[in-house]
Amino acid sequence: MPAKTLMVQGTASSVGKSIMVTALCRILKQDGWRVTPFKAQNMSLNSFVTCDGGEIGRAQVVQAEAAGVEPTVEMNPILLKPEADNCSQVVVKGKPMGRVMATEYYSSREQLWSVVTESLDKLSVQYEVVLIEGAGSPAEVNLKDRDMVNMRVALHCQAPVLLVADIDRGGVFASLVGTLGLLEPEERALVKAFVINKFRGDLSLLEPGLKWLEDRTRIPVAGVIPYYHDIHVAEEDSISLERRRTMKRKSDYILDIAVIGLPHISNFDDFDPLEQEEGVRLRYVEPNDELGEPDLIIIPGTKSTMADLKYLKRIGHARAIIDQAHKGKPVIGICGGYQMLGRMILDPEHVESSETQAEGLGLLPVTTTFSPVKSTHQVRGCVIAGRGLLQEASRLSVSGYEIHMGTTNGANDAAPFRIDERSRRPCKDIDGCLSPCGNVLGTYIHGLFHNEGFRRSLLSELAGRKGVAFHASARVLSKEEQYDRLADLVRNSLDMESIYRMIGLE
Repeated sequence: MPAKTLMVQGTASSVGKSIMVTALCRILKQDGWRVTPFKAQNMSLNSFVTCDGGEIGRAQVVQAEAAGVEPTVEMNPILLKPEADNCSQVVVKGKPMGRVMATEYYSSREQLWSVVTESLDKLSVQYEVVLIEGAGSPAEVNLKDRDMVNMRVALHCQAPVLLVADIDRGGVFASLVGTLGLLEPEERALVKAFVINKFRGDLSLLEPGLKWLEDRTRIPVAGVIPYYHDIHVAEEDSISLERRRTMKRKSDYILDIAVIGLPHISNFDDFDPLEQEEGVRLRYVEPNDELGEPDLIIIPGTKSTMADLKYLKRIGHARAIIDQAHKGKPVIGICGGYQMLGRMILDPEHVESSETQAEGLGLLPVTTTFSPVKSTHQVRGCVIAGRGLLQEASRLSVSGYEIHMGTTNGANDAAPFRIDERSRRPCKDIDGCLSPCGNVLGTYIHGLFHNEGFRRSLLSELAGRKGVAFHASARVLSKEEQYDRLADLVRNSLDMESIYRMIGLE
């Protein structure tokens, strides 16, 4: 029998759709249902690699983890990775299909729609419930005729829709009523309930507005989700970085870590575990910010290495990073950040740029050459270097994933990691480069800081250089515990009986 469905749509981007689907995935799993997430089309630079090497949006991986199932490419059959304002790399069922302009992409929408429906149909026979996430708003009138992710999906499977709005940004009633008013009658009929997200304060003060909304629309409010600070679930959009401006007081941290803010930053959830350590201040250094004297500089991954390297040189951050490194300040580059740390970046086939080469920061003795083939793998291995930044990490196990174009050569005996398993197949490879002084580290391993032993050995080494001891947080909650906390919050905030009736479950 085909799976039951429920769709979560929003009045705008970043109102909480992904988090809502994550919470509902966990709740249904807790209640004994086989549940899977689905998002037809995702636009994000935060991606992940499935066990068979397919690339999908990070949000669907988080939702799959919450549901207790293995992520697959069917959960996010189309992924758009922006490379410029009007150009993206298109990833279809986990594999890159090339770079396209927006107008070119929309001209192939019917062919892509068949990919969407085939993926949804496949999940529908494997699971009891499919929780579907929309994108942006279903009421973008200039895009409705090209819709492949909101109401077209809901109509295809006749999914009841929860419409989510963010009260923290203001105008919540106008956004809900306005969105509803711009839908076609058959679309509006699928909206079964509203959810108001990120509420602060006394709920009794909101209740008159909720009654007005229900009287006006004849649609119930399924619940109000409180604003929270103490639940940490990986987020998909770089918009979430804008909320990370609250700095810890100097008395509250002993280590200051600076992540270089790049225009095309990707996989920024690499650094979430560092942010959760009580003794660490993690800050993102934007164009007008001073780099200062951090204890560690991190250059993150990027979708456009050459463009972002040119950007760093133009705003002066490249020179500041080099100067700090020459003073002995530790620097770590992840993926595109690793490529920037080398001597040269070559792009003879113009895979990423119209330029054929660019001079790197020169902090590692490596050269990167781009090629059209993308490397996407889950990896497992261990630390094989025992000096410099990795003084306390030698022989520790690490796991993560790779997503990159091209190869980086020249590390030779300076590789800090040995890869023993790639895409679940045994191998004998090396990864990354560690400078002769041991202070500059480059690697292709995303998720490196999610390895608790590695993370805390690195932080201990950094603290020791300042003559202080790093006392790790008593315990950073695991992902499973975070999903359970999120589920508890949402379960206690929603009328779950009505949600179950909407889905058609007992």
